[in-house]
Amino acid sequence: MEPFPHHYSVQARAQATGSVALSGPGLPPLSSSAPREFGGPGGEWSPESLLCAAVADCFVLTFRAIAQASKLAWQGLEVDAVGTLDRAEGGMRFTAMRLRARLQVPAGSDASRAARLLEKAEKSCLVTRSLAFEPSLETEVQGA
Repeated sequence: MEPFPHHYSVQARAQATGSVALSGPGLPPLSSSAPREFGGPGGEWSPESLLCAAVADCFVLTFRAIAQASKLAWQGLEVDAVGTLDRAEGGMRFTAMRLRARLQVPAGSDASRAARLLEKAEKSCLVTRSLAFEPSLETEVQGA
């Protein structure tokens, strides 16, 4: 692992209408738009679905590392992440994130140990642990 702090860079490019093009160094591009719930067309990733995907992905990768360190043999993991966006103090925000994890282990495995490691992964996931902060913003307006 590289020393901290780590920095991750992405870019979003858009016109007045249409999809948002998301990219990052060495990453495949993604297309994003507002979800149907906000009057968007749907059918593309949205900031809301990307946040849920980040939580599910981080959970899986965290579990993988914990299982490897704990020498737990496993065969497959499926995680459903359902985020709840609601009105809360200060405006709209995600008020809950429900994860449903289905882990496949070899026959004869210690199911209670596997469940404990899943719970440890949930508590250790850096994305969910990082959700309560205010981002900083720098602005530049061109052509005004």
